[in-house]
Amino acid sequence: TFGGIFNYPVDKIPPANTPPVNVAEGRFWVSQPEAGLVVLYGVCTHLGCLPKWSESNFRFECPCHGSKFELDGRYIEGPAPRSLDRFQTTITFDDGSTEVMDGSGDPIPLAGRGNVVSVAINTGTRIKRAGRN
Repeated sequence: TFGGIFNYPVDKIPPANTPPVNVAEGRFWVSQPEAGLVVLYGVCTHLGCLPKWSESNFRFECPCHGSKFELDGRYIEGPAPRSLDRFQTTITFDDGSTEVMDGSGDPIPLAGRGNVVSVAINTGTRIKRAGRN
């Protein structure tokens, strides 16, 4: 349920630099830009509209007021005051190591780390990016 922990299926992680995956029941997008995995809150930081993925422009676009965001949720243009918010994410690898997206909201690199065995997305812990970065 939204506001709790989602155990995301490892086989549904999108490959790097491909369109994100929308998880409507969790109100988030799972995205893997070059820097690593991010989980983006599916609500625009302007007035709470629901940005959609534009395949032709390869970015998120808010249909209401025109804010635009990169694959990793970074602000491009429009009235939004900041980039898309992210959810705290914990990834466990087959070597037993764990990475947690903390307060910085930086992507979790997956390349060269071994196999991902679990992804836990905490929709109760939203990470707000400062400003338009």
